[in-house]
Amino acid sequence: MILFDFFRIAHIIAGFLAAFIFWIPIVVKKGGRLHTIIGWIYVYAMLIVALSAFYMGFYRIFIDEESDKAFSWFLVYIALLSTASAWYGLRVLRYKKRKTVNQRLDDLGFSILLFLSSIGISIYGFIINFALLSYFPFVGLFLSVSQLIYWLRKPKIKGHWYIEHLIGMLSCCIATITAFLVFGAPRLLNIESVSIILWFAPTILLTPVIIGFSVHYGKKFNRKAA
Repeated sequence: MILFDFFRIAHIIAGFLAAFIFWIPIVVKKGGRLHTIIGWIYVYAMLIVALSAFYMGFYRIFIDEESDKAFSWFLVYIALLSTASAWYGLRVLRYKKRKTVNQRLDDLGFSILLFLSSIGISIYGFIINFALLSYFPFVGLFLSVSQLIYWLRKPKIKGHWYIEHLIGMLSCCIATITAFLVFGAPRLLNIESVSIILWFAPTILLTPVIIGFSVHYGKKFNRKAA
């Protein structure tokens, strides 16, 4: 239990840090020094969050017989979703000048794993009649398919990497806030559960932001190119 408590404390500290600073790179000058520094702090904080979530989730699933298995599987899934989104957001910067398809396994692997996990977790959710597990994986399913399409197609618009970077990191933000609402908020407020509508609120509220950024920067880059 000492190791579990260590990961739990690390998870809480890193999670609060990520939730506190995630908005800064969104509002400051893109590509600037502050954007880069805060962005990397967020990435490393999310790495700690994901690793600790994987450990705690699998511990509760396979060792702690009294734990809620459904929520433990969601903890593992949301960790995978945030990891895949952050990895994607970073890797598109690495290949911003690419002219051909990208078939590297280290880039496709997370997207494929997210795709398969989304299907598996959703099926499990319907079997046990748990709405959060049944429907939330559709977010991961959509993201994984869009990531695979991006990697396996030649870029067609200017600034494609910029747009995909925003999508990846904002998707990671959705996972961060959702995890807090599912696990953190009920414990802080000392309540047993919150409305499922609140669980889906980050997705509902941030999806238009993602679409708005994508449209705005798509027009901006291609207007410059024209």
